[in-house]
Amino acid sequence: MNKIYPWLADALLLGGSAGLSYGAWLAWAPAGFMVGGALLIIAGVMIARMN
Repeated sequence: MNKIYPWLADALLLGGSAGLSYGAWLAWAPAGFMVGGALLIIAGVMIARMN
């Protein structure tokens, strides 16, 4: 069961960021791409700091 927890956190973060990006896209199409790109940059920085 302990092996599931890291994947669960990643899945929740991915779902939340996808929902946020899609919601911004519904308001204004380019905003969705901007929010998605910003979230990917933040995720990349966080992953780089882990190693």
